[in-house]
Amino acid sequence: MDIIDVVDLRKYFPVKAGPFMKRGSLKAVDGVTFSIKHGKVFSLVGESGCGKSTVARLVLRLLKPSGGDVLFKGSRVSELEGKSLRAFRKSVQIIFQDPFASLNPRMTVLDTLSEPLNIHKIVPKTEIKEKVVSLLKSVGLQPDVLDRYPHEFSGGQRQRICIARALAVSPEVIIADEPLSALDVSIQAQVLNILQDLKKESNISFLFISHDLRVVQYFSDEVGVMYLGKIVENAKAEDLFNEPLHPYTVVLLSSAPKIRPDSQKRIILKGDVPSPIDIPGGCPFHPRCPKRFEPCHKVAPELKEPAGHGFSGRLVSCHLWNPY
Repeated sequence: MDIIDVVDLRKYFPVKAGPFMKRGSLKAVDGVTFSIKHGKVFSLVGESGCGKSTVARLVLRLLKPSGGDVLFKGSRVSELEGKSLRAFRKSVQIIFQDPFASLNPRMTVLDTLSEPLNIHKIVPKTEIKEKVVSLLKSVGLQPDVLDRYPHEFSGGQRQRICIARALAVSPEVIIADEPLSALDVSIQAQVLNILQDLKKESNISFLFISHDLRVVQYFSDEVGVMYLGKIVENAKAEDLFNEPLHPYTVVLLSSAPKIRPDSQKRIILKGDVPSPIDIPGGCPFHPRCPKRFEPCHKVAPELKEPAGHGFSGRLVSCHLWNPY
């Protein structure tokens, strides 16, 4: 059963007219559809600016969508109010990219982790400190840090505190938006192992956003590849890394260190990413695609299962696999 369903989600930001530019819209997210299953990890990958973080904020209802729906256990998140909205906020937590910016510098660790316990009345006030100590131990920190402030910790320790804060309310879904990118490589491995243990022990579902394909391959069950606000390929992690179908996915994997065999030649794309304010017609990737042909610049391909190729359960938006 799916715990979160994202259906044709869109977010357009209005762009004011300037001396040399007419009024328009920046299409940050343009018709994104995917599902997160109970206890599984769905990852979004793609270049910076492709809309991954905007999707995360739309799922959390931190942004109002321009169109489409986010369903949590079958209920439309946009329609939740009162107790149902409070329950959603408790069930879906986020871990941000920058652990220092997401912690209040004036609050101790005890205050930071006590706050969600008090707001949602998780445990009696007499048991809060004991609960906080338990949360710290679950992320590899000792009770002697309770009275310390964020600036007294390393980046990895701060991220562990952020994870503990997310766990305080026993969430069903954690949205991790580039949670490792601000950390050293050795610390990344430690934090990733904590997340992996949480997935196994607590059966928590994840929406995991990252540009590090090695991490995505290790941690994910399913992967969606985004380009210019759209998902161009959606597949099980193992299938996608073993045999990418969309030309953009092939390029991504070829550029990642140690993700493909040594014989895989790195592909260098020509040209820049088109502006999301003026997305080209047809397939949005066609101006840079090394395999483009006649219909690519005219007709936008649909995201669907490749017909007659034996790739059951995989979705790809490309005329190579779904001839026009």
